[in-house]
Amino acid sequence: MRLVFCLLLAAGLAACTDAPEEASNSADSAGPAIGPLLENAQILPANAVSIGTIKAITQELADDRYEGRAPATPGGDLSEAYLASMMKEMGFAPGNGDSYLQSVPMVSIALEPERSSVKLSGGGVGHMLKYRDEIVYHTRRVVPSVRLEASELVFVGYGIVAPEYGWDDYAGVDVTGKTVVMLVNDPGFATKDPDVFKGKAMTYYGRWTYKYEEASRQGAAGALIIHQSAPASYGWSVVETGWSGPQLDLKREDGNASRVAMEGWVSEDFAKELFAAGGLDFGALTAAAAAPNFKAVDMGELQIDAVLTNQLDYVTASNVIGIIKGSRAPDEAILYTAHFDHLGKTDVAEGEDGIFNGAVDNAVGTAAIMAIGEAFAKAPTPPERSVIIAAFTAEESGLLGSAYFAEHPPVPLSKMIGGINLDAILPTTKARDVTVTGLGASELEEVLGFYAGKAGVTLSAEATPEAGLFYRSDHISLSKVGVPMLYLDEGLDLVDGGIEAGKALSDAYYSGPYHQVTDKYDPAWPMENLEQVTALAYQTGNALVRTSLWPNWFAGNEFKGLRDAMRAQQ
Repeated sequence: MRLVFCLLLAAGLAACTDAPEEASNSADSAGPAIGPLLENAQILPANAVSIGTIKAITQELADDRYEGRAPATPGGDLSEAYLASMMKEMGFAPGNGDSYLQSVPMVSIALEPERSSVKLSGGGVGHMLKYRDEIVYHTRRVVPSVRLEASELVFVGYGIVAPEYGWDDYAGVDVTGKTVVMLVNDPGFATKDPDVFKGKAMTYYGRWTYKYEEASRQGAAGALIIHQSAPASYGWSVVETGWSGPQLDLKREDGNASRVAMEGWVSEDFAKELFAAGGLDFGALTAAAAAPNFKAVDMGELQIDAVLTNQLDYVTASNVIGIIKGSRAPDEAILYTAHFDHLGKTDVAEGEDGIFNGAVDNAVGTAAIMAIGEAFAKAPTPPERSVIIAAFTAEESGLLGSAYFAEHPPVPLSKMIGGINLDAILPTTKARDVTVTGLGASELEEVLGFYAGKAGVTLSAEATPEAGLFYRSDHISLSKVGVPMLYLDEGLDLVDGGIEAGKALSDAYYSGPYHQVTDKYDPAWPMENLEQVTALAYQTGNALVRTSLWPNWFAGNEFKGLRDAMRAQQ
């Protein structure tokens, strides 16, 4: 049994038990200890959330008038205005002071390849790296140009410092001013050993975002990740297209001066040549990097000289935030999140379709959290704790809206009970399960599992945990600062056709309309699966705003220490 909550009693005492070592996908795992509390929080009817509202908002946001909802465009601005007006109409209070809009200042940094270069030299080698073929690189520093001069190369394995896993790839090495070279994913993927990190399931330490952050903390001048398709879960073409061209980032006071001067990827083929040039065995060293006793390796006399020249442009978009205020503890809040932005539009010949409507991704999720907020606002008795509905901008540009929200939350992070994120839920017929991406992460699953069990629904993990999908949507911005988050998706075990049918529909979407102009709203969509996910999301949040539960991450999770420190300050 997994009783893992800290329940703040009326007298202000706390009772906590330890979390389990492994995750379970049992729908009734919450057990009898918290069952009565959740029963008392009411089991709401499946239709408490209006499917009509979900359909109407999805259809509206996916209309051509919104031009694909790209940030800082007329279509993006129109989306923000529409959502703000709907929040007001539904009875939400403004979530950012007296406004529903939270401005997100951003900067577009576009590398000018013809005025930029990366040269490898040393050990008899002199090679100008081929942009997009061998390397893709940029800087997050908001400056017209940056330089690396004679920056020595160091192979730091996976580039991970993870005390909870007893892992430190930077132990005993000073990389100040140097360029670190590292592998994507984490050692668990390489070993497939469930006792190494999380086995094949990627942790946050395996994400490229973390690796650049850690390299910056270590004082490196540059950071290069070796691309390998299997551990990255995508091919070089994704890196080549996604990392070239203008890159949006948040506009920060320090202009990202604390970041490494150059972030980039090198192809696996070039990496092998690079190691050989340094007199190193690529295969042997990459294998050694998966062992906990790995020590960073200087790459001989090899060094990098680089010039990065940028075109800078400043833009502003907005998150849209509403609050249904709690009657007992309005400063404590459950959070529902979804991104409303999409890819905008592209120039096409007359008569062709150039609008990326993003109906599934993510008009559906935005509509769902709006409908959940509407249900709370119209409930016969108001929630005792507050409910925050946050529609984020710039998810497709690197989770920027949610990152800004996490840095400028409407209530203190320590007062956030937890959150639920909905992103690209595929409309299908009824399923026997609901997918919890990153299953086994937090105690929020105990509440979800209790109500799923009441509905006869099981909790399933995503099909490919090694792809690290838990770290690729907006909830991760809150997770990284300690707030427990659930990432829910449609179930694949369809009542009509089983897992095979559900997977076929999912595969068809991701190999077809996903991020294409064909992702359009269809009034004939079956909505039973979406309705089930949304109802469970609502019920889970409803339980948390009508009790005094404070969920945490499970023991061993990479974010638990942050939550523990946060709660200790209460």
